[in-house]
Amino acid sequence: MNLPQDMLAHNRQVIADFRANGGVEPGRNLLLLTTTGARTGEERTSPMMFVPDGDRILVIASNAGAVRHPNWYHNLVAHPDVTVEVTGDTYRARAHPLEGEERERKWASITGQFAFFLDHQANIERTIPIVALERASQ
Repeated sequence: MNLPQDMLAHNRQVIADFRANGGVEPGRNLLLLTTTGARTGEERTSPMMFVPDGDRILVIASNAGAVRHPNWYHNLVAHPDVTVEVTGDTYRARAHPLEGEERERKWASITGQFAFFLDHQANIERTIPIVALERASQ
């Protein structure tokens, strides 16, 4: 996998393009997740792939197979109230990592569709978290 050399600059451009175009083309599962920094308390926005799951959205904290969880994951564990931007919709949500049998079931389903997550997991010791984003009640 070829990752951009300056990932922060790449992500800033993806965020700018997403917001300028009102999202992405239909069928592309990309969202913007805004979390509150675990240490700084500042808002941080990250673009990422998602998997629809009924009334909620699942995001996978693979960090492209890095040995550490992505920063956004640490942020939402500390502050689970987040903002989700998907094409045509922006809303507040509550994040919670999946555990146990539910996580295993979802992992099997996700990796059945997106086998590259198996490659990410094969190269690291940490278990890749799956996080459910559930729309907050209005």
